[in-house]
Amino acid sequence: MSHESGVPVRALLDERTGSDRLPIELLAGARGLDRPITSPHVQKTGLALAGFDEYLRPGRVLIFGESEIRYLEHLDADARLNAVRLALRHDFPCILLTGGFDPPAALTDEAELVGVPVLRTSVATPEAVEQVSTMLEDALAEETVVHGVLLDLLGLGVLLTGESGIGKSECALDLIVRGHRLIADDAVEVKRQTDRVLLGRSPELTRHHMELRGLGIISIPELFGISSTRSSKRIELVIRLERWEPGQEYDRLGLDDASVNMLGVPVPLIRMPVGPGRNIATLVEVAVRNQLLRTRGHHAARAFVERLDAALLKAADTPDEHEDDPERGDS
Repeated sequence: MSHESGVPVRALLDERTGSDRLPIELLAGARGLDRPITSPHVQKTGLALAGFDEYLRPGRVLIFGESEIRYLEHLDADARLNAVRLALRHDFPCILLTGGFDPPAALTDEAELVGVPVLRTSVATPEAVEQVSTMLEDALAEETVVHGVLLDLLGLGVLLTGESGIGKSECALDLIVRGHRLIADDAVEVKRQTDRVLLGRSPELTRHHMELRGLGIISIPELFGISSTRSSKRIELVIRLERWEPGQEYDRLGLDDASVNMLGVPVPLIRMPVGPGRNIATLVEVAVRNQLLRTRGHHAARAFVERLDAALLKAADTPDEHEDDPERGDS
């Protein structure tokens, strides 16, 4: 799902708790806390107070730092009220005061009147902008839930997919026994952080647990130690387990660079046929090692084909040693 309607201003207040959170308090405009923030990019356009307001963008948090507060304080009462009203006529979700400065009464009074929340943080402008932007990027990111198992294999985030009952969890358990790490089983929350990065994690309720037919729910940290799990991982490879179908065409050389689109981000895809006698965990591990080599510029299949082409070309250019031999008769 995507947050096309944005996140409400009150989300900034909900995120204010915790040692690593931005301390924010509400000063005015409480009835506007449901106004949507639609962009993670904040705006600090102090010139809007002087009438140059054409660059204000809707859906973005408006930052007022020391320069904006000092500017308002130096205006006479009528000019100050006019500057505030001029800024507040635009459709932005809220105003965030940085540095812990006290706003002029005209600002809080007019904001209360029109229902625009005025927030304040004691943190300086550069750090506040960075934290708010990071918070909003996470809150506004597109996300979905996919059926599969997400693992950290040799540092690569690998998503195992396939129909129910094909053996994804059993394969994952075999890999965990070998020392690899589980991120999520059955349901994987996928969030697009940037145009090229997908982050996968487990729902809190099922985190670090697996369901195995015949065994039920098991706790991976309790069985294999806390190092056998991690909370999240970038998704860099999808391996789709498919039942072996006689007559079905499968990639024999590994030349095809297939991919699957997830939230608009292409992710390398490997179709792995599952059948009797095939050790899927070993094949998955080999596929991951091969993918790591590819990311480093070594493509074994292409190198093999290039050597084969070179050998065939050399053979074609070499004359037959019996050609034009006068002593060789017809047999």
